[in-house]
Amino acid sequence: VQLVESGGGLAQTGGSLRLSCAISGLTFDDYSVAWFRQAPGKKREGITCMSSTDDYILYVDPVKGRFTMSSDNAKSTVYLQMNSLKPEDTGVYSCAVAPWVRGLTTTDPRLFNYWGRGTQVTVSV
Repeated sequence: VQLVESGGGLAQTGGSLRLSCAISGLTFDDYSVAWFRQAPGKKREGITCMSSTDDYILYVDPVKGRFTMSSDNAKSTVYLQMNSLKPEDTGVYSCAVAPWVRGLTTTDPRLFNYWGRGTQVTVSV
């Protein structure tokens, strides 16, 4: 399984960015996909997650109402639309896959086996 993120960059406070995560090599039908971020000197934080088997999407409170996770029909590419960006959104954003789980939405990184390398998002004041 390979995951490749793109779309990071520099944005001003209040601006927007759209991240993409291209997923390939999946050999199982049931899985979850999540976005994580890690700010300098801080622990990795899960921010949103969707399951391959239903339409529910989990968001953590700091990004609710500002970030939107979506996918193409095949869920081979997932997106993270980030609006109303804040300096505290700065970090490396990674997508990850938790395999062989059905209907699970979680931000616990221990459950995710496959990770992309990440893309840097920097929000200036």
